[in-house]
Amino acid sequence: IEKINEIEKIKKIKDKIKNNKKIYYHLSTKDIEDDEIVNKKIIAISIYDEEEKKVYFIQNIQEFKDIFESEEIEKYSSKMKLQYILLKQIGIEPRNFSFDIEIAGYVLNAIIGKYTMEDLAQEYLNISIEAYFNNYENSNEKQINLFETTKEVDSSHDGIYAYIIYSLKQKLEEKLKDTQQLELFNNIEMPLVTVLADMQYTGIYVNKEELIEFGKKLQEDIKALVKVIYELAQTEFNINSTKQLGEILFEKLKLPVIKKTKSGYSTDVDVLEKLQNKHPIVEKILEYRALNKLNSTYVEGLIPYINKNTKRIHSYFHQTVTATGRISSTDPNLQNIPTRMELGKQLRKVFIPKENYIFVDADYSQIELRVLAHISNDENMIDAFKHDEDIHTQVASKVFNIPIEDVTKDLRGKAKAVNFGIVYGISDFGLGEQLNVSRKVAKEYIEEYLNKYNGIKEFMENITKKAEENGFVETLFKRRREIPELKSNNYMVRQFGNRVAMNTPIQGTAADIMKKAMIEVYKEIEKQNLKSRIILQIHDELLIETAKNEVDKIKKILKEHMENVIKLSVPLKIEISEGKDWYEAK
Repeated sequence: IEKINEIEKIKKIKDKIKNNKKIYYHLSTKDIEDDEIVNKKIIAISIYDEEEKKVYFIQNIQEFKDIFESEEIEKYSSKMKLQYILLKQIGIEPRNFSFDIEIAGYVLNAIIGKYTMEDLAQEYLNISIEAYFNNYENSNEKQINLFETTKEVDSSHDGIYAYIIYSLKQKLEEKLKDTQQLELFNNIEMPLVTVLADMQYTGIYVNKEELIEFGKKLQEDIKALVKVIYELAQTEFNINSTKQLGEILFEKLKLPVIKKTKSGYSTDVDVLEKLQNKHPIVEKILEYRALNKLNSTYVEGLIPYINKNTKRIHSYFHQTVTATGRISSTDPNLQNIPTRMELGKQLRKVFIPKENYIFVDADYSQIELRVLAHISNDENMIDAFKHDEDIHTQVASKVFNIPIEDVTKDLRGKAKAVNFGIVYGISDFGLGEQLNVSRKVAKEYIEEYLNKYNGIKEFMENITKKAEENGFVETLFKRRREIPELKSNNYMVRQFGNRVAMNTPIQGTAADIMKKAMIEVYKEIEKQNLKSRIILQIHDELLIETAKNEVDKIKKILKEHMENVIKLSVPLKIEISEGKDWYEAK
């Protein structure tokens, strides 16, 4: 390792990088106490020189501003979404992030959930970084020699990280080629890093005063509910205590016992939902729980996340968490704000755009069912989507053997449950529970569905067979998911594996389509030099903070790119709405 401070030497290193048009590097950071979007700062960069087989350790990151901002130079590293934000916080606009080893590890195996440098070095290079740091004789001579020269712990740590990034890049790229996933990695996952980082960096504005007011109103509603519950129980008790609630419901009010646990009566949601029509107290308890969760998770829970400087919430968007390839959100999870209850929806009113902007929301219409129609090549389903028929009404007509005009709202609701149940690989037991019908009736619904939509039936049979043979399933974009469960001796585990085999190609393809659409929308916004920004992605929905004079342009971009991102045998459709807050836009 060579620690470099001299400007002349730094210039030589940079010239080499510019000639080679690539850089293998690791950024060292330290935590800071501040109100930045991410409270860390970059303290050094380690660069691996593959020709000299050595590492340069440089503490002035600003010297590399032009390297990071160059469109020509490919950047190879790890945790690049975080890097994007840290670099932007110090005035560097990073471009051409080409290879993130964590994301490569995730694409190669989406179910292990471990993609740190340490995990990947152990898995693919058989190098224990920890053992190296503890001075074990764990590696070949070359690596020991490479890093034993320095007395400086920081630089030696970063030295090995820069070298590991170089080694992993070679190995993982080869594996991605072997599994035919390099295109997915290069064209979807890597460009998405910048899109998600930019969404986190931009954040979403929250009206803190309104959020606090909303919390006060919730507290009042909760107090009023508690009073009603006490009246119905004819006594006061601790509603949050499972034991006391169980005694009230099953001993005092003599409601039928659905499930017992080691510690007494079960009062979980499933149990309460089954008891809903037995006594009015049950509905009030369910309501009480929902309001309490709303208050603790989404009012008291959101306030600490409002950044003092920006007045916005900067949620983390992850692309290495779900096994299907969907994006997830944490700190806080903005994809999970309740939409079923009206009060949950009302919460969206506190999310507002900045001055002279509005929210434009684009939502894919039934994307998973459209993907299912395409993958299964089912004539009936393709026909419905091509003729813009309501798919749930068509399913109701076929499953219940009645003319389309006789389909009631209730029957359409049942058909919808069957439709999505099929997509998620639901069992007859699960469907029966959901529709409140017997298992036998639910089984008949599923059988009738598969008779009428035999393309889907064939797809489901073939995909599980193929998954058993290959040990994995793929999306249309070649994203793989391994399914070791199919080899299990346990019947329930194998059944889970079957459901995963059926569901992943559908849900995973829909996730890939959304990711590709986000990249295209983002690029077009950049290309046209617009002020509008993508700020949220919620499964099949994109939320854009849109400058008022750019609304028509943004709607055109969304329609053009989201609907034409891939050519399926059925049209992709989006629904666009707008509003002065997130509630109105949805």
